[in-house]
Amino acid sequence: MKQTKTLKVRVKDKHAVHLGRMARSVNFVWNFVNELSSRSIRERGVFLSAYDIQKYTNGAAKELGLHSHTVQEVGREYATRRKQFKKSCLAWRKSRGVRRSLGWVPFKSGAAKWKNGQVTFNGQHFKVWDSFGLSQYAFRSGSFNEDARGRWYFNVVVEVEIQLSTGQGAVGIDLGLKDVATCSDGVKLENGRFYRDLEDKLAIAQRARNKRRVKAIHAKIKNRRKDALHKFSRRLVDQYGEIVVGDVSSTKLAKTRMAKSVLDAGWGQLKTMLEYKCDHAGIVFREVREAYTTRTCSSCGSLSGPRGVNGLRVRDWECAECGVLHDRDVNAARNILSLGAGRCPQEVGIPVL
Repeated sequence: MKQTKTLKVRVKDKHAVHLGRMARSVNFVWNFVNELSSRSIRERGVFLSAYDIQKYTNGAAKELGLHSHTVQEVGREYATRRKQFKKSCLAWRKSRGVRRSLGWVPFKSGAAKWKNGQVTFNGQHFKVWDSFGLSQYAFRSGSFNEDARGRWYFNVVVEVEIQLSTGQGAVGIDLGLKDVATCSDGVKLENGRFYRDLEDKLAIAQRARNKRRVKAIHAKIKNRRKDALHKFSRRLVDQYGEIVVGDVSSTKLAKTRMAKSVLDAGWGQLKTMLEYKCDHAGIVFREVREAYTTRTCSSCGSLSGPRGVNGLRVRDWECAECGVLHDRDVNAARNILSLGAGRCPQEVGIPVL
């Protein structure tokens, strides 16, 4: 059985000028379609579909130095995003200035190919750092994308064989700030303070208006977080056959005073990684409501744990009913695992795991 997967490799810097030129042409097509669509809605009350847009852009690819598939993909993406955001006019893509749009050159299946150790697209050859062995894959749709530091990446969808996990058993995960994630087996992913540790250096660079240094620090923060989360999620997927996570919402907590710490922890990113890795490995991933999991004793099910804001300081507590000593986060993870199995901690005592 096969599934689709997106591979991302970095394009060598010598191709940045040519890719930048194509990205500016893509911006021109996007802005043309944006104006065309808004006028159609304003003057005729008609929302143009991707098929309608293609009629107005036929023949433009050669004049703009783009592949015809790229022009078609821009129109399709525009129609999709307009429907998603329910707007008659989307944001304009800017090719210059402080708010310049990051480069984006999409393509459809068959437009990009692997030939002689290089990616061939639109009559050009692009050398990449091939960390996946791209020669073994058949390319589908994808895009060239630029990051904030001006580096370009080749992103392509491919089909891969599902590698079934040999893991056994189940694990519950409690997400937090002191430790990013705590498992029901006692294993923890400590908070690496990915942003906090570099906050002072970032502030110095920002005050000095050193934009290059600011971008480099932000990239380092991002890479450190991704590396830690990837390693942690991969270990869990390889070790277990079922993973249950609490439904804590980082987007809601990001509106509180804890916003900086919540975003630094990367809960949403971790859950996304676990979900798609479980899907690729053929194992079960569940997200359950985690209300009362911190206060409920995982041994007897009584609500005897610490409560309120002041209770957040209590990391270890003893159940008043059965006398079992709990680590706050491990206890919550065990309750989350039990909820994933269909047991309710308020109604039935949860056996010690």
